Amino acid sequence: MEAAPEMVTRGFRVPTSEAAALPRLGDDFIPTAVVVCEVESPPVRSEWLLTERRSDDATALAALVAALRLPDAPENPGFACRAILQEAPWLALVDADGRWMRPGIPLASCHDNLPDKFRAALGALPLTTVATRPVAESDSARAGCSQREVDMTSLAADPEARSVALPEPFPAGQQVRLCVYYVPKSRQGNGEPLGEFAHGTVLPEDRRAAIEGALRASRPANPCSTRASRFAVLIPLPTSEPRTFVELDGCRRITVRVAPDQRTIGQGDGALIELIDNP
Repeated sequence: MEAAPEMVTRGFRVPTSEAAALPRLGDDFIPTAVVVCEVESPPVRSEWLLTERRSDDATALAALVAALRLPDAPENPGFACRAILQEAPWLALVDADGRWMRPGIPLASCHDNLPDKFRAALGALPLTTVATRPVAESDSARAGCSQREVDMTSLAADPEARSVALPEPFPAGQQVRLCVYYVPKSRQGNGEPLGEFAHGTVLPEDRRAAIEGALRASRPANPCSTRASRFAVLIPLPTSEPRTFVELDGCRRITVRVAPDQRTIGQGDGALIELIDNP
């Protein structure tokens, strides 16, 4: 864990594209152990725990090494792939001399995802906890939001998305959590609409009702291809579905994910964005 302190604030999980960009494991490095680090929430969450686990099981390690040496699969850019974003674990390989490296991880045909063989090999590791320490709870965790979220509205050109009148925005009687994200310039328009947490809250009833009314008044989306730099996700509690995504700039579209591979698109306006974009 001390080898990569910068990972503490990132939860020891990274987008698959970043993990894939690391140097691949070569024949000149012979690992004898693997270290996996992650941040976990205890049952009573007053703080987060940074946990380091290790395995030197030769059979399991050989399977992991073989999976790490797989080539990337040919990319399938379909919406159904990109809608199910996976993150890569933070892991390091250690050799007999104590040297370590973070190996690049191969990509599945859905290039936001990890190959089944790699996930199976990682899951089969007999890991032993060697260290834990508390870390400060992140702002996203305090708000009940994920640290990163895919901007589903940026996938509007996909055939599964239909520009029609939106369904009922929120289930009756349920609270709604609002999570707002920003998309770094490096990810705008490059096929990786992955946002970072900005702010979030559970909406009070009057604000929930106002946003719901604005969503009901929306019309089918206008033709537009401008990428948004900020977006919001509205999440009913406790069901978490259907989720509503709203672009806070760019085309200002609204996307309701009614199923993992089905969504509808409407058009937002300044009034809706003003109601949403209020820390």
